[in-house]
Amino acid sequence: MQERALDRDGPVGSGSRVTTTALPPVLPALSPARPAVPAAALAVTAMLSVQVGAALSLGLFGTVGPSGTAWLRLCAASVVLVAVARPRLSALPRHALRSAALLGVITAAMTLAYFEAIARLPLGTAVAVEFLGPLSVAVLTRARGAAALLWPALALVGVLVLTEPWAGGTDPVGLGFALLAACGWAAYILLTQRVGDALPGVTGLALSMPVAAACAAVVGAPQAAGSLTPMVLAQAAGLALLLPVLPYALEMAALRRLTTAAFGTLTALEPAVGVLVGLVLLGQVPHAAQAAGVALVMAAGLGAQRTGTRLPAVDLPAAAPRELVTAGR
Repeated sequence: MQERALDRDGPVGSGSRVTTTALPPVLPALSPARPAVPAAALAVTAMLSVQVGAALSLGLFGTVGPSGTAWLRLCAASVVLVAVARPRLSALPRHALRSAALLGVITAAMTLAYFEAIARLPLGTAVAVEFLGPLSVAVLTRARGAAALLWPALALVGVLVLTEPWAGGTDPVGLGFALLAACGWAAYILLTQRVGDALPGVTGLALSMPVAAACAAVVGAPQAAGSLTPMVLAQAAGLALLLPVLPYALEMAALRRLTTAAFGTLTALEPAVGVLVGLVLLGQVPHAAQAAGVALVMAAGLGAQRTGTRLPAVDLPAAAPRELVTAGR
């Protein structure tokens, strides 16, 4: 598109000049500035926060139970996030509210299942089984060609080596909870990206977390009943910052800048983080085969980081082609 500029010396047709001035091209404006913190760093920090928070939560399990601990932490996280975001429901689109409510239900199921799993399984094993959820997202979400399946396949091999299912001795109830958490994690990744795109900042979390706390109360409140001392409440509130407030906020920020497939494969690093935290905080020492599995899942995560950047949403004129906005997804 060009803009016409008329010479003020005379009317058109009487020796005046008609010049054209080209506007700056539109496409360069679509190139976003490089963010200060890479999306992969946000995701890894979230993983570390999750595993440290989970390891430190084991001390509350004997007092209020795994589900009671999960419920108390979701309640504390709800208070913090609502106070920070102060969402105005009347100003938000209904489809975004529905997505946030569904995210809350999924968050409750995932958190309850995960806490019940780590009460019965070593931290690294529970995380590795739970990783099957993000792995499924990485395989099924818009993969193109055999090369796109390389990193999920490598991660799967690493998970198998890390968990050693052929050795037996795994608590079947704990394994069932870990698999349920895996399903929840897969749905959580997809819904978090949708909510993060529809709502600014941590508004989506401020809406979903109270729903999660209400859903978790069905199981968690009876477990915790009779043991809610001021010390227990203070511990739950402090641990809620490590899990879920900080990691969920970081994951939502990361999912705004990564494809769901890349984020799903990048979370292959989480079993390695779980093993490391289990070693340092819980004294759970991995053997050589588990160390090899850690190396494989780390390689898969790094590979996903290099191939999964997602373009942020850009406000375009109405006539601009939609493909320019969605090309990075």
